[in-house]
Amino acid sequence: MIRIRKLDKIEARELEGLCDVLMDCVDGGASVSFMWPMTRERAEAFWRNVAGAVQRDERVIVVAEDDAGIVGTVTVILNLPENQPHRGEVAKMLVRRRARRRGVGAKLLEAAEAWARKRGKSLLTLDTVSGSDADRLYTRMGWKRVGEVPNFALWPDGRFCAATIFYKELPREAGAKSDRAL
Repeated sequence: MIRIRKLDKIEARELEGLCDVLMDCVDGGASVSFMWPMTRERAEAFWRNVAGAVQRDERVIVVAEDDAGIVGTVTVILNLPENQPHRGEVAKMLVRRRARRRGVGAKLLEAAEAWARKRGKSLLTLDTVSGSDADRLYTRMGWKRVGEVPNFALWPDGRFCAATIFYKELPREAGAKSDRAL
């Protein structure tokens, strides 16, 4: 059974689980900002930086857990330029290899969209590796494809990969902060 929850802060237990997810994804070849060899120190430094952004209310982090711990995560970046108060950016959608094809990504994305709406966001954007499982997930979940950028990033082994840019317009949630109030 998968449970979804928002992290208000990253405690030691969550830090360990988030590092495990990130390392598993990079070790499995995912292009998610890190190169091989992936170390726990680099994973911890990344998540400690993200923890600061969560404390400053600049990001929302959602995790998926099963009985063994965190199996997935997604981040919504809220702190964008002042001319984009209505927009958020989905980043670091990560699902452990052992938890894939169980609907974890879809549940995480639904939760990220809901939290973005609660924070007054009416538009979300993201990029993902073209042709990947995530690419297909975003399409299935109603995200609109903007286009593909060749040689956008690197695979962990150093080869180039293309990225597809997506966006999704979100319905306004009653009681959400207005775009101008953000």
